[in-house]
Amino acid sequence: MSAQFFSSLADNALFVVAVELLTNNGASEWQRAALVPMFALFYVVLAPFVGAFADSLPKGRVMFISNAIKVLGCLLMLWGSHPLLAYGVVGLGAAAYSPAKYGILTELLPTSQLVKANGWIEGLTITSIILGVLLGGQLVAPHIADVLLAIDMPGMDFGIHQPAQAAIAALVPVYLLAAWFNLRIPLTHAPLHAMPPNPLALLPDFWACNQRLWCDKLGQISLSTTTLFWGVSGNLRYIVLAWGAVALGYSITQASALVGVVAIGTAAGAVLASMRVRLDRATRVIPLGIAMGLLVVAMNLIHSIWLAVPFLIVLGGLGGFLVVPMNALLQHRGHCLMGSGRSIAVQNFNEQAAILAMGACYSLFTSLGMTAFGAITAFGLTVAGIMWLILLWHVHNVRHYRKEMAHLRAQARRDH
Repeated sequence: MSAQFFSSLADNALFVVAVELLTNNGASEWQRAALVPMFALFYVVLAPFVGAFADSLPKGRVMFISNAIKVLGCLLMLWGSHPLLAYGVVGLGAAAYSPAKYGILTELLPTSQLVKANGWIEGLTITSIILGVLLGGQLVAPHIADVLLAIDMPGMDFGIHQPAQAAIAALVPVYLLAAWFNLRIPLTHAPLHAMPPNPLALLPDFWACNQRLWCDKLGQISLSTTTLFWGVSGNLRYIVLAWGAVALGYSITQASALVGVVAIGTAAGAVLASMRVRLDRATRVIPLGIAMGLLVVAMNLIHSIWLAVPFLIVLGGLGGFLVVPMNALLQHRGHCLMGSGRSIAVQNFNEQAAILAMGACYSLFTSLGMTAFGAITAFGLTVAGIMWLILLWHVHNVRHYRKEMAHLRAQARRDH
């Protein structure tokens, strides 16, 4: 949990700093919006391979290697690479990190504890988002940036001249701290599955795992729900920054606090779900997704910070209460149908593909002149509409299952 907290803390702080770096460099709006899909790119491209990689080594070692890749991305951004490309390298590290982060839960804990464990992990992750966006916003604020820029090492010039560059340098030790915690993760002695000599041989296996999860009656519902949730929430992180600027006139430092407000609600909802929702009742939270989508649209009516704060907390709370049970259900079904690393890689592929697609659409629309208000409306209606279809899909599955059970019982009575 400590390793996950500090790694996620640095990821979210770096996102805000990268937005500021692009702004200072005169980048257009679409490039800043493109940070989200760039982070998701390697999740999609490497999905067939990272799950098998996570299952081939002890999970703690996989997480250590992944954090080292994130440090490399930071250094590339610091030393002149385009922020979009460097942030993509950080996304590469995150893509390799995720299957190990969640897969280790199924190795350490019984099924009955998965919802509670997911509540703790998601709660800590959301807490790291809160503190991460706040940290990133503060690191580029003048009163902190001036202190960081004043730090000088005699005889050494690192070429750090902008506040955003100084902030990136300050985040490297956070990643190193997370890497140190990775080395302290205990071995679970779970069976390891060696990578094949030809990595391309993993493609048919990954496609089969993907099909297996989508064909499972519970897997398809939980996977579609989490895919939609993360596709929207991943992009909402940037949209809230843009909305804070146009609706409230906030700077990056001020608007980053609004992302933290949403995350506070999500953390509370995640913890509450971990205490109140059992795994066998996870699908009962689906209607909350419809309500969450309609609340996203209602953001357009808010222009006061006194209304925005409680509203965003409620919005985040609905999301946290929705995603934790569905995520636990998805992990359980994936663990039953295939290896934990492979199932989470399939989950990441679908969720990050949604982030990539929605982020690419948002970047395209902003390049064509679409406002933040229009994007919020489109995202909210998409969530509400698709969650309604998922609810109908689940109701259909339940009815079909009951008909099959009734038919089997009737057949058994006739045979008897």
